[in-house]
Amino acid sequence: MAKIGRMHLVIQGHPAPDSLSDALARAYASGLERGGARVELLALRSLAFDPHLRAGFSGKQELEPDLRQAQATIERASHVAWFFPTWWAGPPALVKGFIDRTFLPGWSFAYRKRSALPEGLLAGRSARVVTTMDSPGWWYRFWHWRSVHTSFINATLRFVGFGPVRETTFFDQKTRTPEQRAAWLREMERIGERDARQFPARSSRTLAVA
Repeated sequence: MAKIGRMHLVIQGHPAPDSLSDALARAYASGLERGGARVELLALRSLAFDPHLRAGFSGKQELEPDLRQAQATIERASHVAWFFPTWWAGPPALVKGFIDRTFLPGWSFAYRKRSALPEGLLAGRSARVVTTMDSPGWWYRFWHWRSVHTSFINATLRFVGFGPVRETTFFDQKTRTPEQRAAWLREMERIGERDARQFPARSSRTLAVA
């Protein structure tokens, strides 16, 4: 049984270290700290793991040490923020592979008898999803039907129990000036400071595991 600590976790999901997503993550972490939160950073690109769920959910695939450590870090967190770009109307393969390998039945969710809906085993944690994209907001909303938010927020984070889940999206990335991007960083720092106060780290409790 793992314990939830007093910590806010910032997950960096861009495969490159010098990305706008990483800069936004660092600004958010700075804001969290200014708001009084203890912060840990987790860069998915630094983890050594096979991103393929080789046998789906029907087979056995041992978790690499880095993935076990990542699970333990998520268990300690009371608030988890995800930063990644939107590519092809979805998160990068790095993020998807991490979710496929770590958010497993019995750890992140479980089906119960006499219930068609699963129990989210990561309940008790809030989250924020921050993504960037080249598309304008109207195109993403009406042509892609907010695809990454439907799949990642509703069908992933809320499915396993995260709540509330907030989102911040930066559109038209490729047309923005350096001044506008700097304004985004300042905005992200303000959001971090606000989240630290709105979602304070909770007291320790036991994580239910099936």
